[in-house]
This record gives sequence, C-alpha cells and structure tokens, in this order.
Amino acid sequence: MDFTIRDVRPEEYGTLGDITGRAYLDDGHLLHGEEDWYYGHLRNVAGRAEVADVLVAVDEAAGTVLGGVTFVPAPGVMGDRATEGETEIRMLAVAHAARGRGVGEALVRACVERARAVPGCERIVLSTQTGMRTAHRIYERLGFHRAPERDWHPIPDRPEFVLLCYSLEL
Repeated sequence: MDFTIRDVRPEEYGTLGDITGRAYLDDGHLLHGEEDWYYGHLRNVAGRAEVADVLVAVDEAAGTVLGGVTFVPAPGVMGDRATEGETEIRMLAVAHAARGRGVGEALVRACVERARAVPGCERIVLSTQTGMRTAHRIYERLGFHRAPERDWHPIPDRPEFVLLCYSLEL
C-alpha cells in the first residue's frame, strides 16, 4: 500500500468532511443535493470524532487525505443498526482521484481489525444504499453477508428509500 490508515487528526476534519460530502453528492447518494440534511452530517467530522472512531487513509508522502470511514465501537449515538455485541461501520468515502487504489477496502479492513479488538464484539454491521455497488463488492469480498431482515427505511415519508444491511460474524 502506498498509503497509511490511522485516526483522523483535527486539522484533517475539514478535508475529510469535504471528501465524504462530495463522494455522496457526486455519486448521487443524497436525496436533495447540498440542501439534504445528511450532507451536513457527512461533513461534520469533528462531531463524529467526539462519539466514534474516525479513520483516514493518507498518502503521507504527498500529505493527502484519500478517504475515511467512521467506526462505531458500540451501540449508541452514532450507531444506526448495532445492538449489544456489535460494532458498526458508517460513512465510508474515498476521494474520486484516489479510487481504484484499494483505499476503501483498506479502510473496511481496519474497521474489522478494530472490531476484533473490542471485548465481546461478535459481529460488525453496516447500512448501505442500493446504488453503492462498489462498496457492496468490497463488503462481500471481505466476507460480509447481506442481512435483509435488518434493512430499514430511515426516512418514514420516503418508503422507497431503503438502506440495505450487511453483517460480518467475527
């Protein structure tokens, strides 16, 4: 790998927020564009870092943040689907210019390693949109399986908007 996975640093919050927001926006994963409430949530890395682990992939030689992911070590404020004995992965995003380098897979692998270190953790869960096919391939390649019984509709008045759940038994 020509990049490093590590915890995000405060001076990188803005950059990772831009990467995450742009990835979701440019790939068509926001219902209302930049006006979507979730766009602001994606960009709020500082808020996520207060309650979860935010990891970044960094090209140290170039000093460039390539992408990031949020690892939720226990059910709580950042966990959408995690229950007791589970950790959760949220907001995986890779800068467009860094795609195809294995960044997304490396970030997910780092989350799996962290989950294995959490006492009592039996499984990792995550939610993903139907159109995030590249991410689906990463999850499946790493052994995640669809958990359709846990699929959910985060926006009550938009039943057509469904988030698919995946899980990995540890």
